[in-house]
Amino acid sequence: MKIIQYLINGISIGSVYAIIALGYTMVYGIAKMLNFAHGDIIMVGAYISFCVTNYLGLPVVVSILAAMAVCTALGMLIEALAYKPLRGTPSLAVLITAIGVSYFLQNAAQLIWSSSPKNYTSVVTFQPLRLAGGQLVITGEVIVTIIASIVIMVGLTWFTGKTRTGKAMRAVSEDREAAELMGISVNKTISTTFAIGSALAAIAGVLLCSTVPTLQPTTGSMPGIRAFTAAVLGGIGSIPGAMLGGILLGVIETFSKAYLSPQFSDAIVFGVLIVILLVKPAGLLGKQVQEKV
Repeated sequence: MKIIQYLINGISIGSVYAIIALGYTMVYGIAKMLNFAHGDIIMVGAYISFCVTNYLGLPVVVSILAAMAVCTALGMLIEALAYKPLRGTPSLAVLITAIGVSYFLQNAAQLIWSSSPKNYTSVVTFQPLRLAGGQLVITGEVIVTIIASIVIMVGLTWFTGKTRTGKAMRAVSEDREAAELMGISVNKTISTTFAIGSALAAIAGVLLCSTVPTLQPTTGSMPGIRAFTAAVLGGIGSIPGAMLGGILLGVIETFSKAYLSPQFSDAIVFGVLIVILLVKPAGLLGKQVQEKV
């Protein structure tokens, strides 16, 4: 029963990583850039939800919608001010800018909300399921997180494959210049991608803090790095790959902490990533793209 409990917990935290990784993989797949400030947008979303619930006394649903709205606007603002002027520049410039935006968000959060950790009240009110005579406990947070990740993955797959905007995203991802010649607004498409990724970050922040009820300005840093690892593991640019990578990462992390050592769990996770990339450089579900000269 312990193994099953660890597996369920691993899938739960892995589902949070998967939702965050979907944001990474969408931005990379469309804009071909790594938004390392994505983890800090998670933190902003959690703070907005916390403030709406605790200071304004509004319902949980309103707090989640407010977090999504603020994070969506923030993501679009960051893209417009920090990343849009750097299109066409070397990728190193974009990477350094992303790190700068990350530090800016962390320090701004520290000025606004202070560095003191806050106790985050879970948005999930379901009673835990107790199976096998109480030996197996599945919390409401676990159930909601797993269902949310599946719904989001299916929704994004449908959106990118069936809608006009989704097809425009795929076209921009395939060939930006050709898409522009066909009348697709590249700027609008990339901005929409950032908006969707940031809204997902808000949901991930709420679910993450509901599972681990501590909120501080650095809350999104390590989950953001792990989610990026999950996106690379599954094949960055692939929506099912982000889901698979996130769950696999969560399960490995949970079992590493349970049976080996919590101190070495990150080392084990990154070690697995290195081994998989040596065998499959594009990730588990990624496609190796050959560049024609």
